[in-house]
Amino acid sequence: MRAMGADGGSRATATKQRPAGAHSPDPASSRVHGGADDLHSAPALVDRRGSSPVDITYAPRRDDAPDPGEVVWAWVPYEEHLGRGKDRPVLVLAEEAASRGGPDGSGRVLVALMMTTRDRAENGEVHTDQHGSTWVDIGTGAWDRQRRDSEVRVDRLLRLPPTAVRREGARLSPARFERVADVVRTVHGWDR
Repeated sequence: MRAMGADGGSRATATKQRPAGAHSPDPASSRVHGGADDLHSAPALVDRRGSSPVDITYAPRRDDAPDPGEVVWAWVPYEEHLGRGKDRPVLVLAEEAASRGGPDGSGRVLVALMMTTRDRAENGEVHTDQHGSTWVDIGTGAWDRQRRDSEVRVDRLLRLPPTAVRREGARLSPARFERVADVVRTVHGWDR
């Protein structure tokens, strides 16, 4: 069962390193886990590749599973080192077959966007930083107990096994989700 609170819970900022040989648990096991050891049991997957569009559809449900439109907390690998990363909020965009967007993983994976409270874009704006990362300001929400403005990185499409999700933080409103989805489609060239 998900640990879900109105305040969105606390953020973990410590860097975590996966033990060598970490592997995914049985796919039939519960999809959302709660302990720190569970965060290390899901394999880190390479970011989504390929030019095929992601089927982005707003579909949050009260089904004890991460759904498109929900902000959830998951272990997210660093781009430069899949064996290292940190627990952070992500916005789930879609769920798809692992083989559709990468060479690793099996079954279904979540396609998600990492979030931050570091201010990169003005309220409601889109900003591309000096590193080429594109950020969309989405305002505040229950995923951050301090109610700080948050931004979503739309150029990096994470592929996460559902077992990487620790808990749900909140639902994004349909209007904010669609605004992010529109920027994702534009940045990745899927709106043509």
